[in-house]
Amino acid sequence: MYIFAIYMKEILQQCSGFEWDEGNLEKNWILHQVTRSECEQLFFNKPLIIGDDEKHSQDEKRWFLLGQTDAKRLLFVVFTLRGELIRVISARDMSKKERNFYNEQ
Repeated sequence: MYIFAIYMKEILQQCSGFEWDEGNLEKNWILHQVTRSECEQLFFNKPLIIGDDEKHSQDEKRWFLLGQTDAKRLLFVVFTLRGELIRVISARDMSKKERNFYNEQ
């Protein structure tokens, strides 16, 4: 897990920004009231937990992220990388199980 964290930190540091699909912007807001700004904040706040999303990585590599916004809202985000850009696929509030795991770290 430690090696994976270092690997992901290096990859994310090489990213130059975010790529947004307009459909996902609306979907995340309509379903979960999560804004684009909140999603982006997670990548800059600590603690940050990232793991492989093996279940949804058939067509492209995906990861999940547990993190918090500037306002301390705890979110679960699925994302992929497109070159040097981070593309958020979905975002929602963390489940109780995810919050417990996040707060233990």
